[in-house]
Amino acid sequence: MTPHPRLPLQAVLFDMDGTLVDTERLWWDAVEHVAGRALTEADQPEVLGRPVEHTARWLAAATGRPHAGTARALHREFADRVRAGAVPRPGALELLDALARAGVPTALVTASPRAVADTVLAALGPGRFAVSVTADDTDRTKPAPDPYLAACRALGVDPTACVAVEDTPTGVRSAEAAGCAVLAVPSLAPIDPAPGRTVRATLAGVTPEELTTLAACELRVMSWNLWLGGTPVDGHRAKQVEAVLETGADVVGLQETGGTAAGELAAALGWHHHRAGENLGILSRHPITARLGDPAVGFYGAGGVRIRIAPDREVDVWTAHLHYTPYGPYDAAFDGLGADDLAAREEVRLAQMQQALRRIDDEGDPYVPVVLVGDFNCPSHLDRGDAAWPVTRAAEAAGFQDSYRDAHPDPEAAPGSTWSPIHPVHEDGSGRPEPQDRIDYVLHRGLTVRDSRTLVRGTPRPWPDVAANTWPSDHAAVVTTFTVPGRG
Repeated sequence: MTPHPRLPLQAVLFDMDGTLVDTERLWWDAVEHVAGRALTEADQPEVLGRPVEHTARWLAAATGRPHAGTARALHREFADRVRAGAVPRPGALELLDALARAGVPTALVTASPRAVADTVLAALGPGRFAVSVTADDTDRTKPAPDPYLAACRALGVDPTACVAVEDTPTGVRSAEAAGCAVLAVPSLAPIDPAPGRTVRATLAGVTPEELTTLAACELRVMSWNLWLGGTPVDGHRAKQVEAVLETGADVVGLQETGGTAAGELAAALGWHHHRAGENLGILSRHPITARLGDPAVGFYGAGGVRIRIAPDREVDVWTAHLHYTPYGPYDAAFDGLGADDLAAREEVRLAQMQQALRRIDDEGDPYVPVVLVGDFNCPSHLDRGDAAWPVTRAAEAAGFQDSYRDAHPDPEAAPGSTWSPIHPVHEDGSGRPEPQDRIDYVLHRGLTVRDSRTLVRGTPRPWPDVAANTWPSDHAAVVTTFTVPGRG
């Protein structure tokens, strides 16, 4: 896993009609002329932000006229009006110039045909856009995501790191379906604010800096049980640093720190850190703005921090370690316990999880996304159907999603086992196969998963011959890359 880009804004994608140039009214007038009647608010979904062919089919069906003739008439009437004087909307040219000075690529993404787009592009000035995508360039146009996805492919950018500027609900749906953040500047139809969507009355005064705050950025989170601080393995601290750097992680939630690991690793990395009790810690390359939970938490429990990943964006990250006994996979594999007994024996861990969830809600902010990582010492109900597995169900009921299962929905195709890379057989000498389960997690609330995987460096020797292992733990780590939404 390689380090990921951290520049939030990779490109700005502009709609044309009604957004950059005041053509939405020209289009409305052209449709009224061809329809032979005044349009009403009820007609807006068939007219605003729609390609000529869509509106032509709608008009043809309503009037009984031939579709081809209606389409030609709409093309002609609209093009005549554009040539007669398409006026840039307030602030449009100034924003394009500012983006060019800032080195931010721009694209034109329109539902108009190429002939109309080229007319408008000539009026705006050549060379303003690196890419232009019209209704003629994709099989589907707005509100499908295809035009915005095509523009992003042509620019070589990630849609989630782009801002689309739109003026109609149809265009907004297209951009959001592609994964872009949206700045909406309504022309004729109203548009409501929403998560990932900002509404302005005008482009006048909008700056590249403001658009940067709207774009999504990435956060890579790692959960890792260090196994008694890593002490069973020679040179463990250096190997831990190497592992963290290899992942490109931004934040690492630790368990079994041996008290000092968080501070020592942070010093070696040049990062920020938080120590919670004798067992828990968090490392962060981003500044820590608040410490959450009980700093004197015991060996089991949870602790958290709030980190600032951009001037306008914070995320709460919690790390948890739940009691290791009784261990459900042993109860099922070695003792043959049934579903009810397996669920009942989760009561200690369930109580610990419920306490952690209460603290997360009590100390959180509804507008701040949350990540909860940790060694829960129990399987997930998303992986095994032999019991209810109430611990992960409690997290799900509190609104948390399992990032690994978001990325890998099929547990048979991607088991994601984290226990244990050094225990192929049970350590009691019986030779029984050790149950291999996913018991370490990166859960989230309010984020989007881009990727999630487990990590073990090298090929660890099995217990007890572990001193020379490259991987200084008895657990696999979990590493998830999230998209953090921009300011909405």
